[in-house]
Amino acid sequence: RQLYTVEEEQSVVRKFDRRLVVFVALLYLLSFLDRSNIGNARVAGMDDDLQSTPLREDWYEWSLAAFYVAYIVFEWMSLLWRLIPAHIYVTALVLSWGVAASLQAVAVNYPMLIFLRTLLGVGEAGFTGVPFYLSFFFKRHELAFRTAIFISAAPLATSFASSLAWLILQLAESGPIAPWRLLFLIEGFPSILIAALAWRIIPDSPQTAPYLTHREKKVARLRLQPEQPGPHHKPPATLAVLTDPVAWLTAAILFLANLAYSSLPVFLPTILRAMGHTALSAQALSAPPYLASFLLVLATAHLSDKTRLRSPFLIAHALASAAGYAVLALSPTPLLGNLAPASTIRYLAVYPAAVGFFNVVVLTIAWSINNQRGAARRGAGFALMQVVGQCGPLVGTRLYPDREAPYYVKGMAVCAVAMVGVAVLAGVLGVWLGRVNKRWDTEEEGE
Repeated sequence: RQLYTVEEEQSVVRKFDRRLVVFVALLYLLSFLDRSNIGNARVAGMDDDLQSTPLREDWYEWSLAAFYVAYIVFEWMSLLWRLIPAHIYVTALVLSWGVAASLQAVAVNYPMLIFLRTLLGVGEAGFTGVPFYLSFFFKRHELAFRTAIFISAAPLATSFASSLAWLILQLAESGPIAPWRLLFLIEGFPSILIAALAWRIIPDSPQTAPYLTHREKKVARLRLQPEQPGPHHKPPATLAVLTDPVAWLTAAILFLANLAYSSLPVFLPTILRAMGHTALSAQALSAPPYLASFLLVLATAHLSDKTRLRSPFLIAHALASAAGYAVLALSPTPLLGNLAPASTIRYLAVYPAAVGFFNVVVLTIAWSINNQRGAARRGAGFALMQVVGQCGPLVGTRLYPDREAPYYVKGMAVCAVAMVGVAVLAGVLGVWLGRVNKRWDTEEEGE
């Protein structure tokens, strides 16, 4: 017997979409903004002000790597979503990264910046558990679009960062504060303010959401009962993830995707400068590819949820991204006519590259959560995927050394091969999951 109507369920989902998903997307926008605006700051003069004597070419790469080392080491914090009330946990995380991001404005040298980037990585590491947190509120087939809304804040943040950096560079050129310092301050401080709102807006569970009526809270609990087996889990259920091929394949896909996901947002302004554009033009030209990514991520995730398919969309975007990177890697060769660094074709190739890897990341995360049964295994599988996947940026942040400008052939080629690898692994995972899901359906029919 149906214990609630379709209309009641839709009303609950709409409220979670408006009140919860949009707010966590805003928080992720701020976190990605604070993480990736270092690329814009570098073009705005940061490297000149913080560089040591004698000059060290790898200071910038170390400042990027410091963030991801901390991000990986503290990845276990994504498991705390079930132990610490969400409203307390989120408030603490947002406040911590907001303070660290803002203090980058007063860095006097690269070692100080590296220390602050490490603190920023610690603060943002726990926030990676948000897609797992959303699984407390949404069904499996609803997760991709909600995860997409959340993660699509990343390309939107990058687009916003580039546009804001262009504006700050315009306004601060003749001001008393260095443009890059003003950029860190203006883009970091809002996180501190929003942290106070998180305390009131973030619910710990559907039953504590203040905007749901008593009846709606009951509907929110009932609609998820078939998918959530209850609070008590045997330890082997969590440990079994370590021997699960699905968990490892998903983690490998995220590792390869993160080579591109972590590197292009922080290096694109530098790459555009190397193409021959001015600092101002580089900031402006960085924005459109990410705005396109934002729109197409939402469209793809919506179609993926509607069709309940992941692998076909993931494979298509991975191959499109690989094609974009291949054009960038081969542009100085006779195969593409020895394109000039500032060629329009090279700039246009950034679009499929960026759109592709952003979509791959969204679909991979949703896929991981979809295909672990029970909250304990979902949490463990998500943590494993993040730990392995976030090792990708350790490689990605070193793909574009200054000495390889203006074409950065090696970095582009590595990303192209990585995205082809994503497509292959996604195909394997799709076949494997087809068999696993049939077995699950048979088990559920027999119960």
